[in-house]
Amino acid sequence: MHGTTEDRTLLPEHRAEIAELCAFLDRTPQAVEPALLRGPDGATRTLPPEVYEALMVVVRALSEGKAVTVAPVNTTLTTQEAADLLGVSRPTFVKILDEGGIPFSRPGRHRRVLLADVLDYKEKRRSQRRRGLDELVGLTEDAGLYDN
Repeated sequence: MHGTTEDRTLLPEHRAEIAELCAFLDRTPQAVEPALLRGPDGATRTLPPEVYEALMVVVRALSEGKAVTVAPVNTTLTTQEAADLLGVSRPTFVKILDEGGIPFSRPGRHRRVLLADVLDYKEKRRSQRRRGLDELVGLTEDAGLYDN
């Protein structure tokens, strides 16, 4: 896919309206009936559950003042975009690539990575951190240094 993720990044520009929408969604019980979308012309369409869930995620993030990028998982990222997604510097990300942590392609002079591969790497890192923390808690419990 061409273009950058910046082309699909939504910034929370209408904070009051977004906060009001988020509060409405928080107050609204999960309905048995499907959600509806009303267009500017007044026409309504039923939202599939996965679309409704995606909209909920976007609204919540925007209400917290976070920017949101909407992109298919087969989107290709630049090394800078991927580094930003992982919260690391570009040189650190390039080191991850060089060490084989994430596959990449080089269609020209610059490396590109798939969003799906970056998200997989991020999840693996999260799991490794969780296991490490669990192990650390276990060691401190065994040593009597941790109160439940």
